[in-house]
Amino acid sequence: MKKLKVDRFDGTMVIFTDKEKKYFAIEKAEIPHELKKGDLVEIDDEGKITLIKK
Repeated sequence: MKKLKVDRFDGTMVIFTDKEKKYFAIEKAEIPHELKKGDLVEIDDEGKITLIKK
């Protein structure tokens, strides 16, 4: 399981960072609609994205 923080929204992508400050881009269509900048998500081994903190 990986925890990521929403860094910013860029067009059709959401840019996340992890605790090591690595960046990840995921398409907006694949994430929960209620995400905002600064929210934390968890991605499980199957790729399911869950909001864990607003």
